[in-house]
Amino acid sequence: MQIMKTLRAIFLIFFTMLGVSAFSQSVGIFDGHCDVGKNVKPGAATFIPQTGQYVISGAGYNVWFDHDEFQYVWKKMKGDFILYTEAQFLGSWVNYHRKVGWMVRQSLDSNSAHVNAVVHGDGLTSIQWRRSTGAKTEEKRMSISKANVIQLERMGNQFIMRAAVYGQIFQTDTLENLDLGDEVYVGLFVGSHNSDIVETGVFNNVRIYKPYPGISTQQTPMTLGSNLELMDIASGKRDIVYKVPYSIQAPNWLPNSSNLIFNDHKGLIYNFDLNSGIITQINTDTVTHNNNDHVLSFDGTELGLSSNVKALGGSIIWTLPVTGGKPKQITPIGPSYLHGWSPDKKYLVFCGQRNNEFDVYKIPATGGKEIRLTTAPGLDDGPEYSPDGKYIYFNSVRSGSMQIWRMKSDGSGQEQITKDDGLHNWFAHISPDGKWFVSLSFLPEETPANIHPPYKHVYLRLFSIDGKESKVLAYLYGGQGSINTPSWSPDGKRIAFVSNTDLSGQ
Repeated sequence: MQIMKTLRAIFLIFFTMLGVSAFSQSVGIFDGHCDVGKNVKPGAATFIPQTGQYVISGAGYNVWFDHDEFQYVWKKMKGDFILYTEAQFLGSWVNYHRKVGWMVRQSLDSNSAHVNAVVHGDGLTSIQWRRSTGAKTEEKRMSISKANVIQLERMGNQFIMRAAVYGQIFQTDTLENLDLGDEVYVGLFVGSHNSDIVETGVFNNVRIYKPYPGISTQQTPMTLGSNLELMDIASGKRDIVYKVPYSIQAPNWLPNSSNLIFNDHKGLIYNFDLNSGIITQINTDTVTHNNNDHVLSFDGTELGLSSNVKALGGSIIWTLPVTGGKPKQITPIGPSYLHGWSPDKKYLVFCGQRNNEFDVYKIPATGGKEIRLTTAPGLDDGPEYSPDGKYIYFNSVRSGSMQIWRMKSDGSGQEQITKDDGLHNWFAHISPDGKWFVSLSFLPEETPANIHPPYKHVYLRLFSIDGKESKVLAYLYGGQGSINTPSWSPDGKRIAFVSNTDLSGQ
């Protein structure tokens, strides 16, 4: 979780903003902010672009009974949405019932029907709602305490609250049949539970996702927009560095630390200069049906592609200089999905379907005979070399759920590394120092073990290299294309990934 860089700067902003009128101009991604309730001690709200934080201060007797008083940062929205933030109170003063969280309201009137996902000053974490104007507030308390990760999702008239202490898996509670109308106010709020006291909350990594309409499958066309994000491993801070209303996928980090490579929905490959923001298409000659299984050699001089050739059975592996050129065909038949390059550049490892079975294979990087490394029934996928070249990590469904396994580079000594019955783990990407790996985890209640579709609730998790220690790094809406291939920064301090949302209306 990101720590505020300077409390002094935040307090300065807070005291400056106290003089702002009840209705104010936009704040970050929100349309406005105001104090809800009559004669409420003035609150404040600001967005800090340098840190991506929202600092919100509010007073008021409570958000409870038949009316509310608090500071609200809001925007109007229609349809379904997923709201995400990491939130905490600022300062040592504790009123047990002060509140920080997400809220969805019919109106800005103090007695409006609403629902909120909230954490209280004493750590109580709950979903609260008022079904109609002026009705009494109701509540469902979660078993978790002192959550600082808060998510609220609307699916029609159903509201789903997910909460966690950062690094842990979500706990979930659901509210059925709450009709707030199609267009609602959506936003962050802070209430002090004391009319004479102003309390302040700090919100990090605020995201609003507009999800795919329906249930996505492995065959779902990837039509939603994309956020290309960089995340600092130590602090958890996430920065959106590029946003487009169509699908981009699978960023790879070049060794210079300044450039990323990704593919788009049309099958083209691009180089993104992080310093200048300039994006240039990489010349791949006639190989223009590339998917999100593309990998850089460890030295960054060569690029491996997976590109569809229908006449050869599907995805075929190719290599070319990272600067572009005419690709060399490596695998003779498909489907073959590239995932790893050996550190000495002698071999490529890939997931190949042969005789109706998906297994891990390796092949000389210059072309030659395929070598089958796994033979267990069921899907084996996502092979990647450790930086020392001794192991190949991969994901396999052979234990019943999708888990991370590893083997020696010759295919011997296959052993299961992760043992999560509650999650399906895909695509182990190993840190440059070989001490950790990042994996993409799907929820079994949403996704069968043997597929990795787009547009799901997923986790990016950090594991020790033996799989015994783990924590959630990022909670996001994504899946297929988010982090299919290696995406650690060369210094091991950041990862790159893609989250998804409908940006067609922006």
